[in-house]
Amino acid sequence: MKVVAAYLLAVLGGATCPTNDDIKNILGSVGADADDDKIELLLSEVKGKDITELIASGREKLASVPSGGGGGGAVAAAAPGAGAGGAAPAAEAKKEEKVEEKEESDDDMGFSLFD
Repeated sequence: MKVVAAYLLAVLGGATCPTNDDIKNILGSVGADADDDKIELLLSEVKGKDITELIASGREKLASVPSGGGGGGAVAAAAPGAGAGGAAPAAEAKKEEKVEEKEESDDDMGFSLFD
């Protein structure tokens, strides 16, 4: 990751085609080790490609990756009880959630930064 970050910094700095030395200088300036194999691999993969196209391609790939977001669990748990007598437990669950939200929304959270 640090090699990719150094490459992108070199591009932002004006180098249209950063070299091995450019990346080593950037990594060395912050005390990071530069692995020649990783640098050469990156440079061979991006050789002759436009950085904006590479970033756009990466965004498309990341958009297709599922992110585990929460929030679906409570709905799934409440769904089986939605039969004839399921309305009361669902209402109780909503009440409990509202009470918890009020506790979490306490502005000073019980302490002050300057005490």
